[in-house]
Amino acid sequence: MVVEPVREFLRTPKQHLIGGRWVDSASGERFDTVDPATGRVLTSIAKGGAEDVDRAVRAAREAFEGEWSRWTPAQRQRLLYRVSEVIRDRATEFAQLESLDNGKSVAVAEGVDVLWSAELFAYYAGWATKIEGRTIDISVPWVPGGSWHAYTLREPVGVCGAIVPWNFPLVMACFKIPAALACGNTVVLKPAEQTPLTALLLGEVLSEAGLPDGVFNVVTGYGEAGAALAAHDDVDKIAFTGSTEVGKLIVDAAKGNLKKVSLELGGKSPQVVYADADLDTAIPGTASGFLFNHGQTCTAGTRLLVENSIFDEFTAGVAEVARGAKIGPGLDPTTDIGPLVSAEQLARVTGYLDQGLADGARALSGGKRHGDNGFYVEPTVLVDVKDDFSVYREEIFGPVVVATPFDAEEGVRPAANDTPYGLAASIWTRDISKAHRTAREINAGTVWINCHNAFDCAMPFGGYKQSGWGRELGEAAIDLYTQTKAVNVAL
Repeated sequence: MVVEPVREFLRTPKQHLIGGRWVDSASGERFDTVDPATGRVLTSIAKGGAEDVDRAVRAAREAFEGEWSRWTPAQRQRLLYRVSEVIRDRATEFAQLESLDNGKSVAVAEGVDVLWSAELFAYYAGWATKIEGRTIDISVPWVPGGSWHAYTLREPVGVCGAIVPWNFPLVMACFKIPAALACGNTVVLKPAEQTPLTALLLGEVLSEAGLPDGVFNVVTGYGEAGAALAAHDDVDKIAFTGSTEVGKLIVDAAKGNLKKVSLELGGKSPQVVYADADLDTAIPGTASGFLFNHGQTCTAGTRLLVENSIFDEFTAGVAEVARGAKIGPGLDPTTDIGPLVSAEQLARVTGYLDQGLADGARALSGGKRHGDNGFYVEPTVLVDVKDDFSVYREEIFGPVVVATPFDAEEGVRPAANDTPYGLAASIWTRDISKAHRTAREINAGTVWINCHNAFDCAMPFGGYKQSGWGRELGEAAIDLYTQTKAVNVAL
């Protein structure tokens, strides 16, 4: 049952949040956001363009140089804690909106997405009062007898643009916003056009919590709005989460004023299963590794590398878990696999499946669309896959895993690293020495042992190779949103 505050939120056509005011697009254009479980229109959204982005950036610059610059770290800390508590209090609203807009399970939305978002605001609230420089005992050898007082300051970067994807709309926004605000920056957020609703509700929460006008702005729209934000010469830093292809476009757009750039991009993460793994844990664990969020996860463990002596038994077990997953709408709390986010994504995923089967892959489970209504795909386990198949090499972003055997004598390192990506990996074994050795061999920003997708606010997250630049989460994110000034005083 959709709660009344969500119904009321959806009744009102949505506008941009710019300078503390809800405003229409300069062009007057709008677009619809739909429920991927049914294809039904949820509400109307303002379609922003370059002029709207410019208005938002100007508002963010004015706020950065105005009242916000006079807020103390303790004031920022209190506000971020307050926002964390409001997100918890309104968890049902956030979760239902995320489920309606994205298609994910409402239980996952509330238990993971909303909870984690609240935790991120609380975590970075604590950092607001702990950002500090240091004193340095310097020599300046070409000034014999000189006496110096040298120190560093950590200062905010300025106006930060944030562009986030549709798979975890609220969480990905919260990977960026609280860290940026804790450091004293201002933000212009551009959510994915498929899933703008929780970003707009978050804008309401931040405004009602007492954030000064213009510190946080939201411009909804299509790719042209994101391109304008990435290229804007008065944006000091851009943070992007999305595909590697678009990430390269962001880098190109950002070169005009050489703004700081952080990128969290694609992945084709291996799950390495040794013969000595606890199968009762590893079979459901690796299945969850590629099925979580319907496979629409950058860290999804979509390459299952299984030691050859247990390959048939293990893949049969994973296929059984996949066949048993309940497919249905996200608002059903018993749903395991909801719809993909859009008709476009459905066509993309089923296209990969068709190509993989045509190339010679064999489906132990799934392999096609589920039903005729909504954007559903059957959870799929593919075997007999060669390393030049597109299903093996490319990011599919759906509930699909390719399983290949490896020989323990030859080692798993070549296969695990046979990808342009390096975002994450997991290792399943009872041998802790083997686990640590393998973790060192895999070129990935995050490696889990006997688990997958086990995140925490305090753990840095980011990728190797074409999976991105920089690290979000933990103390590492503070580096993304501050710059260091060196000060030297002759005494």
